[in-house]
Amino acid sequence: MKRLTCFFICFFLSEVSGFEIPINGLSEFVDYEDLVELAPGKFQLVAENRRYQRSLPGESEEMMEEVDQVTLYSYKVQSTITSRMATTMIQSKVVNNSPQPQNVVFDVQIPKGAFISNFSMTVDGKTFRSSIKEKTVGRALYAQARAKGKTAGLVRSSALDMENFRTEVNVLPGAKVQFELHYQEVKWRKLGSYEHRIYLQPGRLAKHLEVDVWVIEPQGLRFLHVPDTFEGHFDGVPVISKGQQKAHVSFKPTVAQQRICPNCRETAVDGELVVLYDVKREEKAGELEVFNGYFVHFFAPDNLDPIPKNILFVIDVSGSMWGVKMKQTVEAMKTILDDLRAEDHFSVIDFNQNIRTWRNDLISATKTQVADAKRYIEKIQPSGGTNINEALLRAIFILNEANNLGLLDPNSVSLIILVSDGDPTVGELKLSKIQKNVKENIQDNISLFSLGMGFDVDYDFLKRLSNENHGIAQRIYGNQDTSSQLKKFYNQVSTPLLRNVQFNYPHTSVTDVTQNNFHNYFGGSEIVVAGKFDPAKLDQIESVITATSANTQLVLETLAQMDDLQDFLSKDKHADPDFTRKLWAYLTINQLLAERSLAPTAAAKRRITRSILQMSLDHHIVTPLTSLVIENEAGDERMLADAPPQDPSCCSGIVVNGQLVGAKKPNNGKLSTYFGKLGFYFQSEDIKIEISTETITLSHGSSTFSLSWSDTAQVTNQRVQISVKKEKVVTITLDKEMSFSVLLHRVWKKHPVNVDFLGIYIPPTNKFSPKAHGLIGQFMQEPKIHIFNERPGKDPEKPEASMEVKGQKLIITRGLQKDYRTDLVFGTDVTCWFVHNSGKGFIDGHYKDYFVPQLYSFLKRP
Repeated sequence: MKRLTCFFICFFLSEVSGFEIPINGLSEFVDYEDLVELAPGKFQLVAENRRYQRSLPGESEEMMEEVDQVTLYSYKVQSTITSRMATTMIQSKVVNNSPQPQNVVFDVQIPKGAFISNFSMTVDGKTFRSSIKEKTVGRALYAQARAKGKTAGLVRSSALDMENFRTEVNVLPGAKVQFELHYQEVKWRKLGSYEHRIYLQPGRLAKHLEVDVWVIEPQGLRFLHVPDTFEGHFDGVPVISKGQQKAHVSFKPTVAQQRICPNCRETAVDGELVVLYDVKREEKAGELEVFNGYFVHFFAPDNLDPIPKNILFVIDVSGSMWGVKMKQTVEAMKTILDDLRAEDHFSVIDFNQNIRTWRNDLISATKTQVADAKRYIEKIQPSGGTNINEALLRAIFILNEANNLGLLDPNSVSLIILVSDGDPTVGELKLSKIQKNVKENIQDNISLFSLGMGFDVDYDFLKRLSNENHGIAQRIYGNQDTSSQLKKFYNQVSTPLLRNVQFNYPHTSVTDVTQNNFHNYFGGSEIVVAGKFDPAKLDQIESVITATSANTQLVLETLAQMDDLQDFLSKDKHADPDFTRKLWAYLTINQLLAERSLAPTAAAKRRITRSILQMSLDHHIVTPLTSLVIENEAGDERMLADAPPQDPSCCSGIVVNGQLVGAKKPNNGKLSTYFGKLGFYFQSEDIKIEISTETITLSHGSSTFSLSWSDTAQVTNQRVQISVKKEKVVTITLDKEMSFSVLLHRVWKKHPVNVDFLGIYIPPTNKFSPKAHGLIGQFMQEPKIHIFNERPGKDPEKPEASMEVKGQKLIITRGLQKDYRTDLVFGTDVTCWFVHNSGKGFIDGHYKDYFVPQLYSFLKRP
């Protein structure tokens, strides 16, 4: 065997099936009669009769290059926002111009928290449409299609700071494919404005690319702005037309404008189109809108003075925070500390297996103290384990003690901000016990916020921890600008606006009202209340809101002008007449999901679960309890969207490859080879783990971080867990059921022959599918073996025998092999039968069939 040769040790556990679908064409938007031209700014602003100008003369006949095997004929995005309720459609039309079948991918990102409401596709005239089903029903239909041998693809979405919706279809030469996805979301007011983000990633140049965003706000538009998010590449392309209560943003770059450079085939359309706006409030702080049997009440007072804050920053400094994550956290903390006001009080706790405090009590945020805290943070060197329980209890103790001693301003608010990237590995490890400890010790006037660093954090745990204690959680990803993400999050949560809010709606029962309590706590936002109303009591539709913020008393009375609203909306074809119902359903389901995670009993959780499920089905939206079943008209070809993690035997693609390293020199004429590097690729999770004799490197998308064999750490994704035991073993576990162990073997550095190497162990399991293969993987399903005629061999200590396997008759030799799992240094002798001639007749094909060019390469089954 050659030095540094890659072996293939693959466990094929999935197969990909594909579809395509057409979309229901939406009629083109018509012009508004009352739109007016904005003042010139960074982006092109045109009068009404120029709004649809798309290209310069001569560009209309522009064609895609003939070298494209797959042509993106059209990529269209349409968003309509009616009173902060946004509905978005993404449509893609693709043609296979190749003489060969091609895989066509539809991969879009939607904002975290948005609900998918519909998906359809047409593949070469065959249409697939969607319906919402209870999750178990959806899975049963999906399994039924597979059992009948029919096409049954799987559409998965993974929760990052955005959702990723992806499907892949195989299309014949000349075939046309159309995809269409619909989702809806509520726009929240943050830092004085509403923000609508559209992720534009068509992946290639589009013959026709257009984005239209319509904003309809009965309350009136105060401003609307489209910031430059493409570094000037599309200067002048976005066109904004704005009226008193409506606006239209059009983004329609020609093919030439899409190119990343004049002669490039790559597209520059790879980023976000952002629309920022706010509504008029005049002297009122709120707006009540009643329409089609539902009402929505927005309450967002401006110009309130910031409230003094008492903040404890609790920072994870365990070994897994080493590198970029810690550097970016330090930079973000320095920026946040500069934002503290003199009337604020703060301290910093950093923790690994031990707990340290910058100060044992809260310190006034003077310039001198802030500078000292920054110097303290800059000196942090991550190492060791993670004791979340003790760190949080220490922070709670400091705030409770200060409060009990009367040291805190009665009008101030107290916050704990936890920054961590991992599960507890030291101290209390049971997550439910940590939640209980925090809940029992924290006072009601303290809010706990959690920031989960990276893809490997147990985000569900952090979310439950914060939801139980008047806060929220957010994931922060290292492949993005961590510093700006942390700063933005801090700005959202650090200026509480409203302390106690009371609503009185005499026209409705309290069970019909949904209040988004998240906005009760944070400044720069608003409170949104929605509910059903009784038409028989229209004369009573009046609400009184009393809100106390520090020493400020606000009394607001609003009266809905139903006739005016009805008249306004009916005249606009882009206004969503169903916006109040959608908004109420959206808020209600989100509120129920939060209540479900905090349900005190199993019975209460079941009751809430039933309510969520019924609302999901009634309002046709995908939630954690439902699936989107996509099927053709005959109902025998299906796809399943937002499917839960399936059994590993049906849906996980796992590749394990090894790279060989040779000994320093031959011994008795033979050069021994060992594993010097191992690569694990969990395809469905997009996680790569590379283990060498020096480092352990984890990659998720564009995010990468490394651990050393000198670390003891644990990293957890939703399905994959990586545990490192210092200088001994790395254990990789999938779904808490299937494990791989990699042992590190160190030798004397000056050893004349041997080198450091890795050993891989796969415990017995029945979780591998029959499709498992590779040099080792093919034996996960043990073949029938018959050993007979045992006899003395040429070596008296190594008897011989005959073996029948796979229709072959082989001569095998008995000997000893080392198992190092219990004794890492000397190993334990295990009796084995050895197959000669490089496994000829025992393995499928020839051993050279298992060579691969790269560590994460796939290999066709021999």
